[in-house]
Amino acid sequence: KIINKKSLNRVINMILQYFKKKENEYKKISDKVYISVLYESKNLIKKNYFKEINFDSSFELISIIMVFYLKVFKDNNHSKFKKINEELVKNLIVDLDKSMREIGIGDMSIGKYVKKYVKKFYYRVKKIDNIIDDYNQINFINYLNSIKNIDNKRTKQLALNLMSIYQKILNNKKIT
Repeated sequence: KIINKKSLNRVINMILQYFKKKENEYKKISDKVYISVLYESKNLIKKNYFKEINFDSSFELISIIMVFYLKVFKDNNHSKFKKINEELVKNLIVDLDKSMREIGIGDMSIGKYVKKYVKKFYYRVKKIDNIIDDYNQINFINYLNSIKNIDNKRTKQLALNLMSIYQKILNNKKIT
């Protein structure tokens, strides 16, 4: 049986809408998670764990908490979570771009700065992922102490607060 052009277009549109709906679902979930990451990092920033509160201190907390979510989703080993992780990283990159523009970095150099922070982020993903795999509080505290801006006198408390957030994420795997 021959399908006319109008029917074929309808079928194609239905298929495209299905995929678009799925993509929107992943985007909505990742947006919700990213807002949660920002909220948690904002709460930690207020607790004076840093010698100075600036872009880098916010970036550090956002990175660590994002890694927690990425790890939990990755360990869930479901294709849906892979797509959510991709959307989460996209959110971070868009946020970096926007934040850089807000602090006055011009269009000509913004790409270089965003790329630098994305590299830093992926370094943290690898480093923190390994620390979490064989969780050792001393290794995590040492990692936190290696961050220049952290007040080393408060590192243990920061580690406890961060691990509390990680535990909350683990217990609430059903984010979707």
